[in-house]
Amino acid sequence: MNKFLFLLLPFFSFAQQTTKIDFIECNASVVPHFETKTIDGTVVYKFQLLSEMDSIRIDAKNMYFSDVAINGTPVNYKNNKKEIILFEGYKKGANEVSFSYKAMPKQTLYFIGVGEGQQIWTQGQGKYTSNWLPSFDDVNEKVIFNMSVTYDSEFQVVSNGVLENKKNNQQEGTTLHQFKMEKPMASYLLMLVIGNFDYTKTYSRSRIPLEMYYQPKDINKLDFTYKESKTIFDFLENKIGVKYPWKIYRQIPVEDFLYAGMENTTSTIFAQDFVVDESGFNDRNYLNVNAHELAHQWFGDMVTAKSGKHHWLQEGFATYYALLAERKIFGDDYFYYAMYKNSMLLRKEAKTDTIPILNEKASSYSFYQKGAWALFVIQESIGEKNFKKAVKNYLKKYQFKNVETADFLNEIASISDLDIVKFQKEWLEDYHFPTEQVIYLLKKNEGIRTLFEIQAQKSKAFTDKEDFFTTIMKSNGFYALKKEIIYQVKEVPFLEKEALLHLAMRTNNIEVRQSVAETMNVIPASFLSEYESLLDDKSYDTKEITFTNLYKNFPENRSKYLELAKNWVGKNDKGLRILFLSYYLEFNSATATTSQYSQYYYELVDYTSPKYESSIRQNAFENALYLEPKNLKVLKNLVNATTHLKWQLVKYARDTIRTLLKKEGFRELFATIFPEVSDAEKFQLQRLLDEK
Repeated sequence: MNKFLFLLLPFFSFAQQTTKIDFIECNASVVPHFETKTIDGTVVYKFQLLSEMDSIRIDAKNMYFSDVAINGTPVNYKNNKKEIILFEGYKKGANEVSFSYKAMPKQTLYFIGVGEGQQIWTQGQGKYTSNWLPSFDDVNEKVIFNMSVTYDSEFQVVSNGVLENKKNNQQEGTTLHQFKMEKPMASYLLMLVIGNFDYTKTYSRSRIPLEMYYQPKDINKLDFTYKESKTIFDFLENKIGVKYPWKIYRQIPVEDFLYAGMENTTSTIFAQDFVVDESGFNDRNYLNVNAHELAHQWFGDMVTAKSGKHHWLQEGFATYYALLAERKIFGDDYFYYAMYKNSMLLRKEAKTDTIPILNEKASSYSFYQKGAWALFVIQESIGEKNFKKAVKNYLKKYQFKNVETADFLNEIASISDLDIVKFQKEWLEDYHFPTEQVIYLLKKNEGIRTLFEIQAQKSKAFTDKEDFFTTIMKSNGFYALKKEIIYQVKEVPFLEKEALLHLAMRTNNIEVRQSVAETMNVIPASFLSEYESLLDDKSYDTKEITFTNLYKNFPENRSKYLELAKNWVGKNDKGLRILFLSYYLEFNSATATTSQYSQYYYELVDYTSPKYESSIRQNAFENALYLEPKNLKVLKNLVNATTHLKWQLVKYARDTIRTLLKKEGFRELFATIFPEVSDAEKFQLQRLLDEK
């Protein structure tokens, strides 16, 4: 899973069961129902009973069962709404259990959107696939999953493995999709996506099919969304030294996804926010998430940690190999600067976070960033060639199995003289961050040495460091060095640093120019023309910063700036469009009766509705409530947001309603809309109204 998220792997309550029984294969046929947000189907599990057992348990949350049979004979069973429990009809050796089921998932399987925009998608890690398919929350139970999915023929269906067959039922307007896997995996990696998608297809150097999905409206964003995807795949396969372990690889963006990405076996799901054009790519691209989730196909999917205590074997590896992929694309300076930023974060966290990596309660920073640093230390200690050999041996030895930290470290010890006991104590069992060792490794890079030299100038007068800074600004040095300089001279009077700012602007580097935009809250008239050129940069973030500063600094030019911005849209959150609408409506509040004003106002209000993703809605709420806090439609949409699947929007909506309820007249307004909202919304609103 991507580094922007961490959830512990499931608690292993069935460790004893996995030693006595081996579930080998699952053949499931499912039918999701969008209108009722339910799913039903039939499941057949093949399993080997290794020794006698009183009962066999399959995780199944809030499900109903029928036609339960073992080896073709109907059997009695128990259903405690957490598991289906089997206690008769099986024998030592090979067995088969079959049943039909129906579920209304409260999590893991999500139904979003309306009409052609409807999507169904899953998130299994930390949420449990057993909410929508009877399966195993214990990651040590690995099964070959073959999924058949029937749905409306107008929509694309994606699951794990190779799509072996499609059968259309013209009379019902549905299509049966049959997916097949050849190797086993943990249940949390099972996935399903349904939506209005197209895809483009290419092949890796090793001839693995690479399918890249997109919504038809985003076809012009395809190149930048999946930029360098084939390069990343080929690089990782070569760098890891083990052939990609599956038959196909897909990537599918979905709306309102809970996290940045999820490494479901053969089929990564990622957030729609990473679907970008050129300007969006410069602000926040998919490259790191792309490489991170792909690395998990080896580290996590093929070789899976036995428990949360060893979770760094998944997230640390995925984080590190994603950084290595970015090193391949962006160069050494980029890599070392990323490692430097992570080290600064970890040093800060170590002041309050006393839980080491080898603890299932460790933070995401420990599992991800510190895990990556630990691997970098090993590689630098034993050499790149030995590191690759050890990783290759580790993956080959434990492929499609479960592992713990000792399994990996023993492979390191077998091909090097690294003291793995000392390493484990310092990096995995101690929460402190080994700063001296880290600084030594970082200083191998000239760019980092120069960065430290720049930072050492902080206490000096500008005149004493101006020549040094000017030399760097004129050089071909890494952009981060030039940004560091601009931030360092933020408080220096404009006239003193004017020449340096002109040099920064002329680097034509988006990052460096953006640092100028960020650090100039007051814009001298003599610099206006050059500052305005930032509005043309291929960065939505730069445009937003620049527009806001210009609008505030030069009231006499506001009409001009609004005219320039009237066709902006921005990133997936429509940030620039909402920025324009808000400033336009505020600027033209005296002419609120005009049709243009009304059109723009209703557009802003519409963005608060459930038709849009949470990032769009929250942005629109903030601005719409500022302009007209008592608009009933906005308040109704705010109540709706309290039932959203993303906790961030739910928290925002609840906190905002709490604030509004403290103001005069709002309790009455919410009482007015109470009869018009759904039962779920009534429940959430009543809880807020009842708070003291």
